[in-house]
Amino acid sequence: MKTIYLKDYKKPEFECESCELIFELFEEYVLVTNTMRLHKKDEDAEELRLDALELELLELYMDDKKLSEGSFLVEEEKLVILNTSDSFTLKIKNKIYPQNNSELEGLYKSGSIFCTQNEPEGFRKITPYLDRPDVMSVFTTTIIADKEKYPILLSNGNKMQCHDMFNTRHGVTWHDPHPKPSYLFALVAGDLDFISDEFITASDDRVELNIYCDKGNAHKCHHAMKSLKEAFAWDEEKYGREYDLELYNIVAVDSFNMGAMENKGLNIFNSAYVLADETTATDANFMGIQSVIAHEYFHNWTGNRITCRDWFQLTLKEGLTVFRDQCFSGDLNSKEVQRIDDVKALRERQFVEDASPTRHPIQPKSYISMNNFYTATVYEKGAEVIRMIHTLLGEEVYRKATDLYFDTFDGMAVTTDDFLWAMSEASGLDLEQFKLWYHQSGTPKLKVKEDFKDGIYSLTLTQIVPDALDGTKQKPYYYPLKIALIDENGVELHSEILTISKEVEKFSFNIYVSNVHLSINRDFSAPIIVENPNTNYPFLMKYDNNSFNRYESAQQFALQTIQQMMRDKKVDAGYVDSYGYILDLDVELSYKALLLELPSISNIMQQEDIIDFEKICDAKDALKKELASTHKDKLLKLYKENHIPTSKELDALSVGKRAIKNVVLNLLSVLETNDIVDIVQMQYRDSVTMTDRAAALSILENMSCVDAQDELSDFYDRYKDDTLVMNKYFAIIASSDRAGVLDRVKMLEDDEVYDEMVPNLVRSLVGSFSRNYRYFHAKDGSGYKYLAQKIIEIDKINAQMASSLAGAFKIYKKLDEHNKKLMKKELECVESTHSLSKNTYEIVHKIL
Repeated sequence: MKTIYLKDYKKPEFECESCELIFELFEEYVLVTNTMRLHKKDEDAEELRLDALELELLELYMDDKKLSEGSFLVEEEKLVILNTSDSFTLKIKNKIYPQNNSELEGLYKSGSIFCTQNEPEGFRKITPYLDRPDVMSVFTTTIIADKEKYPILLSNGNKMQCHDMFNTRHGVTWHDPHPKPSYLFALVAGDLDFISDEFITASDDRVELNIYCDKGNAHKCHHAMKSLKEAFAWDEEKYGREYDLELYNIVAVDSFNMGAMENKGLNIFNSAYVLADETTATDANFMGIQSVIAHEYFHNWTGNRITCRDWFQLTLKEGLTVFRDQCFSGDLNSKEVQRIDDVKALRERQFVEDASPTRHPIQPKSYISMNNFYTATVYEKGAEVIRMIHTLLGEEVYRKATDLYFDTFDGMAVTTDDFLWAMSEASGLDLEQFKLWYHQSGTPKLKVKEDFKDGIYSLTLTQIVPDALDGTKQKPYYYPLKIALIDENGVELHSEILTISKEVEKFSFNIYVSNVHLSINRDFSAPIIVENPNTNYPFLMKYDNNSFNRYESAQQFALQTIQQMMRDKKVDAGYVDSYGYILDLDVELSYKALLLELPSISNIMQQEDIIDFEKICDAKDALKKELASTHKDKLLKLYKENHIPTSKELDALSVGKRAIKNVVLNLLSVLETNDIVDIVQMQYRDSVTMTDRAAALSILENMSCVDAQDELSDFYDRYKDDTLVMNKYFAIIASSDRAGVLDRVKMLEDDEVYDEMVPNLVRSLVGSFSRNYRYFHAKDGSGYKYLAQKIIEIDKINAQMASSLAGAFKIYKKLDEHNKKLMKKELECVESTHSLSKNTYEIVHKIL
């Protein structure tokens, strides 16, 4: 399979000044007429090579003259036009079959709705084109379809004209005045409900806002609309960025490979990130919608107006836009909680990726399938890299630098170096060494050594940078490190942002107190692993006034305790006491809920050289029992103080009350006593929010002392017609701690609600099982065998979905010999499958 390399990048030989598209939509097929005005940029170019995949070519004209055979070639993935002039018009008519497109790339059908997904290389499945991000053109699109079946016809830009002269058919023409690459092209046609609103920009321009969805779901779009207006206002205030079209459309569809797509003026969303009301969506769903709606809107400037030169620059738009949406969510909610949630997500996914055979820099050097680089590394680690730049520059200079970036590169396809130039130019900071964050892989560690002598507190910091995958030695990084020194009474003596740039750094502080406690990497100022054997976690849990580092101390103390229990089963009484201290803290409830959470299995396994999931799960369960039995009275008191079954408000206090009471109820449930069972069953029965009902159902499903079938049946009967809620149902069962979970997962595949063609349902059932560490990694290999078979099966339907599922095998190298042997057998079975997609092959081959 062909590997694409960054070093081989060449500028496009042709440019496309304009692209006029006509789509004639029918049930069996779609006719696409594509008229392009092209100019030669490289005078030595003799032929025009257009990207084309799975297309049925009907007609081909150059400057109104029909091209005969011999003047063009049809290759496997190219349409080659021979002997072109310097400037010419090319008209292509082709036929496509969206109803057969299960890959969900290009033009396809989600239920009865026509829609598109073209990032990164889907447009070539619609019509022959220069399908690369550095070819930007002005698009005009006319869509013609049956009036009754497809009353709503949408594309990019502004609506120019409606056509009603087609008897039972009608048409709409759209024009986008902003040149864009083909990956940002979008089309939607269907019989849709919608809600409308408007936003008045800082320049007093009126923007019409519309959110479209399946019939009957319009009432679930109001939170998304509110989030959209908040994003418009925030981007004007924080970045000085105004919207630039007359209208902004969002469409929610069920079948979508990603979370959402930022197509210019017509965002297409996975319905999970648009539709919500209190009875069907959890608080986490509402927060997710707010974040993703903002993310796609922010792309209008960081992705659309300024786009990527090539796909190796993906983090240019994604890392920056993730950072922007994280800041937006923090400003609108709780900065402390947002920061912790962001770091949790980074460690859960990206740190695991960084320690695996699939690790890569945030700017990869090569790929087989570009779809495989929509990763936590490119997105989340990319955002951390932008955050470090923000910290190094400071808020005021960072804003000056982003203004320079927008002013200089508006309307262009650029590179990460162009972004870093703007940051450096505006600040005067030399960022040459900082570029290593873009080009090196793996998570760096920082070894800490403390010393105190003659009133001088000394800090020796040693960078431990992992080798690259090919064994090449990597260089020390350059990054900001926030620290504070705290005396034994909890008084902060000194705080500073240190700059780390050498392999070994030494810092000295005049602190005339011998007993000093170091609070390091505050706010998680750099995406590193800190190793400091002298950290006093109980002290920092009590006295550190940095909210992230207090959380970090609680997590690290819990990790230390669990690791000790895996060795000798003894519980650290000091940790149990410190946990009791947290229970008494008077802090924001959502933050307190995070302080009380134990480390995830994913975080625990990252501390192990060889992973034994049974030991990890057993140790964590034993610690939960110790905490619950020791602090039962306090936990019950917390639950009763905060359990208001009729509350469905989304204000910070109400959300915090639900968060804290569900964390403590989950902990209490390990006691499996009758009084706790009664409380959980009552919460399931009486609560009005999905947050509380789903939490109770999950707890009941994981309590071995009760049969949760009544509640499961009730939940199924209530929500079987709501796909988004059924995702929760499948995930709860697939994640269950009960024996026999794999058999139940297999049975659910035959359920009338389940549909392997819908990515959300596959993620909720098969994906959730692959993260059920106890049973996916079963000693008989049944979990591996099941997932391998599903990957092979789904690869034939949707290669992007299959390669995503294959990521569950990433920890192959860290398993014990028994499990490694079982997993290797299944990976080899997948790799040797005939006609395996390049998406799945690339992931499996790297793991092996």
